[in-house]
Amino acid sequence: MTDTYNTITSPTEGIYKEKGSKFTAYAYPVESEQQVKDLVAQIKKKFYDARHHCYAYRIGKNGVNFRANDDGEPSGTAGKPILGQLLSANVTNILVAVVRYFGGTLLGTSGLTTAYKSAAADALANAQIATLTWNAELTVDFPYEQMNAIMKVVKDERLQIISQDFNSTACKIRLSIREGKLDDVKKKLGITDTER
Repeated sequence: MTDTYNTITSPTEGIYKEKGSKFTAYAYPVESEQQVKDLVAQIKKKFYDARHHCYAYRIGKNGVNFRANDDGEPSGTAGKPILGQLLSANVTNILVAVVRYFGGTLLGTSGLTTAYKSAAADALANAQIATLTWNAELTVDFPYEQMNAIMKVVKDERLQIISQDFNSTACKIRLSIREGKLDDVKKKLGITDTER
């Protein structure tokens, strides 16, 4: 299993217009389902006069947590095509919400599917997609005498220090480590699995 994933680096927008209806897509990088709920609530509040607020998201490794919401559109015509664009772009930790203002002409199920798919695709096309790493946290407890050896590994491996607590007898450091390097770093630090 890979320890990298693709996501967007900042919020973006996309748009699609058809027969007077306007579909505006908003894409956001997200880390949790709570963040998704908060963003969807903000969108519904900001665009309170829109007919529909449809969305899809993927979170976690291989997008294991996902959901598609049609928000009153015919089943499968909005959330599913948005989710399909997330799958096509192979991105995770992302929410795409599409706000629809109705133009007075019905589009039919295929027209709706095309509209939501196109708006989501436009938002993703306007996004900066980055490849990031899945990281694990590791806490290392060690005597003060081992400080130089431990800090050498931290420097050589370019590890991110989350927190540290050094005193004259015992030291503790919490690190963020790319998952693919975790076992190798633990060996270099002299940590066995039972200590993790």
